[in-house]
Amino acid sequence: MAETLEPAIPEALDRLAKTVLRHACDRELMLVTAESCTGGLLASLLTDVPGMSHAFERGFVTYTPEAKRELLGVPKAVLEREGAVSEPCARAMAEGALAHSKGHLAVSITGFTEGGADQPAGLVHLACAARDKPTSHRVLHLGALGRAQVRLAAMQAALGLMLERLRDAADAA
Repeated sequence: MAETLEPAIPEALDRLAKTVLRHACDRELMLVTAESCTGGLLASLLTDVPGMSHAFERGFVTYTPEAKRELLGVPKAVLEREGAVSEPCARAMAEGALAHSKGHLAVSITGFTEGGADQPAGLVHLACAARDKPTSHRVLHLGALGRAQVRLAAMQAALGLMLERLRDAADAA
């Protein structure tokens, strides 16, 4: 089995995904993902829940800077000046996913699962965009946990951002 799929999705992460989906279903809201370092794993998790996956509108897997520009409209200047793993890029990805979909809430994940030149292992930027609301951001400094653990932590943080936004919407209603 591929290293990135081992271990299987932890039960707590699965429960969190179900909670996010339940809140979205209760409010008739559609969810969108824009993923880089998680490679579509969050979209897969959100579509794997029977009876609630209809709350998922679409997912974008934009692993390269070109894909981020072409599919999400991330400005070339952001990618060149700030980099693909940065707060401005994460915000632009979430906002672009929302703009290029019929969703109500979009989350983005961009990061380095492994280190390299100017690439700190475990650095992940996430953003959550909702229509007519400011985009929120979170940064994770996870360190060299390995691809699987960084991806799992990033998915958990992304689901947490979505849940916060869904709860805020419920409190405002």
